[in-house]
Amino acid sequence: MKDLINDITAQLSACYPEDEARTLAWWILEESTGLSRSQLLCDCKGTKNISNLQIIIDRLLHFEPIQYIFGHTLWNGLDLKVTPATLIPRPETAELVEKISNFKFQNSNCRVLDIGTGSGCIAIALKKAHPEWQVTGMDISPQAIEVARENAARNKVEITFLETDVFSDFNEDFDIIVSNPPYICESEKESMRRNVLDYEPASALFVPDHDPLRFYRRIAERFAHAPKYLFFEINEAFGEPLRALMEQKGYTDIVITKDIYGKPRIIEGRMA
Repeated sequence: MKDLINDITAQLSACYPEDEARTLAWWILEESTGLSRSQLLCDCKGTKNISNLQIIIDRLLHFEPIQYIFGHTLWNGLDLKVTPATLIPRPETAELVEKISNFKFQNSNCRVLDIGTGSGCIAIALKKAHPEWQVTGMDISPQAIEVARENAARNKVEITFLETDVFSDFNEDFDIIVSNPPYICESEKESMRRNVLDYEPASALFVPDHDPLRFYRRIAERFAHAPKYLFFEINEAFGEPLRALMEQKGYTDIVITKDIYGKPRIIEGRMA
């Protein structure tokens, strides 16, 4: 087992830092065999007949995300299908979910809208935490909506999914609006890793440099007519401009929260 792990790690180290390469090596073996790390260490027989091992390694050497290779990821206690039509859920998004789940709302039977639901991770996690909430996820991508529906069924929750554009008109109203919209500026592409840039959906990642808050502005304007709460995941560079935008639209009690890395990553506000 040690020799196999070292061999895979050595191959992957051509493109990844050694610690990450070793993590990927264990991930490959655990996923391919269905065995835990401790089981693999005790009995290496399960690694004898791994099919496509070199194909998996070669795909990783072309920077394809391992989550797409195996078609799913474990995130925030959920087993989620992911495809190139959906972003791979990040740890900071789990922090956003935790923030909302722990918030003390006056209405226990909240109507929640997740804008840009993608894999459905936020909507599903909130429904799991609060089964009494009525949760809706919306996305412009029919492929993403299909994945989100499958993930809801996989995780045994009932969620309404809408295939629509946030810039289109729709009449439904909600108590909580949450969104992790595109927020990476086009000019930031040069500093991004190839596994994100070459494989994850650009439409869910990037905004034009001249209007980085376009999705936040639309959402804040669209839902400014009635009492509700907004929760956003944000680009660390635009916390204060977004605070100013929300204040201009009439939102109060605006709070910016830093993630575990100390970066401003969540903003919340209330329409009185």
